Amino acid sequence: MATPIIMPKFGQMTEESAIVEWLKKEGDHVAKGDILFTVETDKSVMEVESFEAGTLLKILVKPGLNVPVQSPVGFLGQPGEAVPDLPAPAAAPAPRKAEAAAPVAAPAARAATRIEPQAAPAAAGPSLAPPPAAPSAPALFRISPRAARLAADCVIDPSRIQGSGPNGRVIEKDVRAYLDAKGYGALRVSPAAKQLAAKERLDLLTIAGTGDSGRITLADVERTLAERPKPLSKMRQIIAQRLTQSVVTAPHFYVTSEVDMTELIGFRARLKERGAPFTVTDFISQAVILSLKEFPDVNSSTDGRSVRWNSRVHLGLAVSLEQGLVVPVIRNADELAMAELNARSKELADKARAGKLAPDEMTGSTFTISNMGMLDVENFTAIINTGEAAILAVSSALKKPVVRDDKVVIRSIMKITLSSDHRLVDGALAARFINAIKRKLETLELWQLLTA
Repeated sequence: MATPIIMPKFGQMTEESAIVEWLKKEGDHVAKGDILFTVETDKSVMEVESFEAGTLLKILVKPGLNVPVQSPVGFLGQPGEAVPDLPAPAAAPAPRKAEAAAPVAAPAARAATRIEPQAAPAAAGPSLAPPPAAPSAPALFRISPRAARLAADCVIDPSRIQGSGPNGRVIEKDVRAYLDAKGYGALRVSPAAKQLAAKERLDLLTIAGTGDSGRITLADVERTLAERPKPLSKMRQIIAQRLTQSVVTAPHFYVTSEVDMTELIGFRARLKERGAPFTVTDFISQAVILSLKEFPDVNSSTDGRSVRWNSRVHLGLAVSLEQGLVVPVIRNADELAMAELNARSKELADKARAGKLAPDEMTGSTFTISNMGMLDVENFTAIINTGEAAILAVSSALKKPVVRDDKVVIRSIMKITLSSDHRLVDGALAARFINAIKRKLETLELWQLLTA
């Protein structure tokens, strides 16, 4: 009996996922442990392995379609084995398109529009009250077949045309009048540009030509395509949703402090010469962890009605990827030595960049650090991750003239900004917490002890 291949559930909050790519095709032999397909989750692309050997008999779900978790996406079995006649899983609900919605965006699609015959008037019955008026709907776009063919041949959008036929139907003479009014006859288009515009269902009249005498070139069409709106990836949609939720629900306020990193940077350079792997982020992370143990209220969360204090520090480290921002979580970071902290940070960052993070490696953080020190920025603020009380934004260590012992000297100064949820952290607590981090980073004896 054929075995269904099930869409896995990645994380407790995951209700649906989309297949990015099938790595096997129908008829391929599959060994146990082979990668069948990849799935885009909230924060990464995950590989899905086969739990048994066999032949991929049928693919139910094509790439790009969001389907509920735990639903079948294909079947595995022996060659020639019967496959249950199951429909493909229903896609996640999308905004419903009314049948009468208009206009259709693509000229080719509009060319296929059919005219519905008009219904005959209903006979009047004796003493019958008129039926209640139906809710008004957008007018149905109507176009004759000849007009649709002409618009498609000219690669224009006929929905912009005012129809003069019955019920506002666009007829051929309307299209010709529109073309004349828009000066289509003088339009110069390269054959390759016209072919690509037709394929991508663009309107030539909306493309500005940059060739000789305003000729529309292939590059003009390609530029128009590049500027066309594209759907956000699932990852960026989730990021947008969660950050918006954070800004709306958590009243943010900010405290900034300057840290003199001169001694610590020099100390780290000497450690590196001896082969020690520590990064500046490791020192910042350790300073934050120690300060969170000192100020446990900052390591808490609230739903607006109650407060939950976390006895462990689960430290999130923001990692920027091309697809968006992910936050790997170092669990029980307060129990790790500096060398262990360094190793775990590197492991998670490498997995994030490779898209290999497991869902439980991206959830459950109690405090987050967003470090842009490598990007040459003087100062920035970060948005608190939902479920946390604060986030620390770390800027670049820049050489600046500062006053020390009434003398102007050049020091490496790094600005750190704490974004706090004012429901949990007031101004005085935020100031004490950020200054605790500052003091630790500027105390060289602490790091000599922790890295010994």
